[in-house]
Amino acid sequence: MRIVLIGFGNVGQSFARIVIKDRDWLVKNYGLEPQVTAIVDSRGSCRDDNGLNLDRVLKVKEKYGTVQKYPASVESKTSIQQIISSVEAEAVIETTPSNFENGEPGLTNIRQSLTARRHVVTSNKGPLALAMPALLELASHTRMQLRFSATVGAGTPFLTFASKCLPGEKILGIHGILNGTTNYILTRMEEASLSFQKALAEAQEKGYAERNPTNDIEGLDTAAKIVIIANWILKRRMSINQLKVTGIQEILPQRILRAKKSGTRIKLIGRLTDSEATVRPEEVPVDDPVCVPGNLNALSFSTEHAGDVTLIGRGAGGEETASAIIRDLVDIRTEYSI
Repeated sequence: MRIVLIGFGNVGQSFARIVIKDRDWLVKNYGLEPQVTAIVDSRGSCRDDNGLNLDRVLKVKEKYGTVQKYPASVESKTSIQQIISSVEAEAVIETTPSNFENGEPGLTNIRQSLTARRHVVTSNKGPLALAMPALLELASHTRMQLRFSATVGAGTPFLTFASKCLPGEKILGIHGILNGTTNYILTRMEEASLSFQKALAEAQEKGYAERNPTNDIEGLDTAAKIVIIANWILKRRMSINQLKVTGIQEILPQRILRAKKSGTRIKLIGRLTDSEATVRPEEVPVDDPVCVPGNLNALSFSTEHAGDVTLIGRGAGGEETASAIIRDLVDIRTEYSI
């Protein structure tokens, strides 16, 4: 499968390393042989229709901070849209940062890719949070696949679990922790009696929080995941603007302490039922399966006959997110025999 990779940060580089390491295993077990023919980063791009040497690309990126220095680099004036439409490829992987204001540049990249009849696998939540119904309609119209397992739970297959492990079961709603950054901050505030700012600084030092953590701590990242679940699993047309969102930035240590004394923990919970779609800090009983510590994620599906079914796992990280991208590529390869 020939691939254009847009975005070569943590996730994109992790994807390249997995392909280098597991190429033979993927071919043997799934008939998937990823061949990256173009890579675009924030400062340039490189291209080889016969397949880029990913090990060499990684070394160039490490040395120069861009793939533009790769011998088969593309002229800097070449646009991403020109690369998408002209490079030999069956699929585009879109891993640019999430933008919840207008979805760009990911939104245009995904639209262009589908219009050019390329399957799309994305880890970018921004376009889906703002325009998921329209993007799904475009994918259907062009008869291309739009896959996004990496946007919710990273390596923990929340979306796949709901679609493949609960068929025939009516899902009434979901609730849980969908952001490891906020969960780590709240855990440290409770365990070490840290202030919000000190817990955030620690999370940034350990790499659990971005330099600009706004999307996480204000609840926008969790809200985007609720939107994706609503559209994909519960078949409810929804955008991020329809959710009531409250972040964790105003939580004081005193509230954490009061909850601890009462046998609960403060967690940022995304919740979706027939009557509400919210993201807000809630008091969660310590014996509730979604009351997980550290940077773990936990999502509980409320079903009509089986009761609550909860899935727990790591919901962030470059390698974990890249593994979900591989999972989506395997599904596309299996369905389309590319």
